[in-house]
Amino acid sequence: MNINKIRNDFPFFTKNKGYIYFDNACQSLRPQSVMDSMNYYYTNLSACGGRSMHALSAQTTKLFEKVREKVAKFINAKSPHEIIFTRNTTESINLVARSIGLEKGDVVLTTDKEHNSNLVIWQLLEKQIGIKRKIVHSNDDGTFSFENYKEAFDENVKLVSMVFTSNLDGVTIPAKEIVSHAHKKNALVMLDGAQTAPHTKINVSDLDVDFLAFSGHKMLGPTGTGILYGKRKLLEKLNPFLVGGDTVSKTTYSSHEFLDVPERFEAGLQDYAGILGLGAAIDYLLGISIKNIYDHEIKLTTYLQSKIDNISNLHVIGPKDPKLRGGITSFYVDNVDHHKIALTLDSMNKIAVRSGQHCVHSWFDANKIKGSVRVSFYLYNTFEEVDSFINSLKKVINVLL
Repeated sequence: MNINKIRNDFPFFTKNKGYIYFDNACQSLRPQSVMDSMNYYYTNLSACGGRSMHALSAQTTKLFEKVREKVAKFINAKSPHEIIFTRNTTESINLVARSIGLEKGDVVLTTDKEHNSNLVIWQLLEKQIGIKRKIVHSNDDGTFSFENYKEAFDENVKLVSMVFTSNLDGVTIPAKEIVSHAHKKNALVMLDGAQTAPHTKINVSDLDVDFLAFSGHKMLGPTGTGILYGKRKLLEKLNPFLVGGDTVSKTTYSSHEFLDVPERFEAGLQDYAGILGLGAAIDYLLGISIKNIYDHEIKLTTYLQSKIDNISNLHVIGPKDPKLRGGITSFYVDNVDHHKIALTLDSMNKIAVRSGQHCVHSWFDANKIKGSVRVSFYLYNTFEEVDSFINSLKKVINVLL
């Protein structure tokens, strides 16, 4: 990959000279092509898709549906009809949770490193309808424990809902093996792919996964854009979560008829500009190659690991092998507040990192760790930026100790 050429595609680096952006697990930057696609809609169309009969509406609908086809191809879904547009991963997970028809006593299996998006909804349903939750605890090094997973299974497990790649430590679970085992036990599987889709090629047909949720804003796309993939036969059985305009073909004062999948799940006016931007983001990623992006991130993480190994009292969360952490490195330093590290890096050296508990409060609470600093890479980050970060980090730690 030509990193300098890639960086020229991102206006952020022109507008924010000298800024180092290492907060990609929260959200990525956007290339100019994404913004151009959004501006094209507002400048040339600005019309409702699917509702009106005029040419502007027809063109909007055509472009909107073309993106659905791109998403389906991006994850190798069998049909564009298996792609539902949402606002983000959180909404996608909630849609399945509220629509799949879980009943009292049904068990949902999760990991011990779930983002709040894949934790709180199950806690609510536990209180509201009486489902049960089981947590599969990781190995001591943060890797997935297949033994713990198998031990947690019983005949009441109806859904396995797990984070594909952890935003805490970058560990990716063995999804294909998990899906295969769950299906043998007559359970469905949903994967939170928010941290996977931007960095690793996902083939839902090969995985045989039932549902996959991910977000546009972590993969060069606009905020407020998300995807739910579901096998068509399963989507047709779901009860719509949000209903109203554009979900029905006919209503009377006492009845309604829903549209077919996926439209019945896309209530209200859609973010047409955002979805067109998402389509441009996918085009950009495909032009670079997801494998090239993944390889680049592994090299950066490996290089970073070699540098922080020499910093005393610094503890990396997750596996010691950087190849098992993808582009994510979370760490804490004894006797130094993680928020102060992040704030000082930003104020003194224009380095953006994440600090806190990264929406995985439950894991930090269970492990009695107050929080961490998280560095997360993407296709436009460089080894020179890693060097600058390490030099700055050492100085910040010395100042704060």
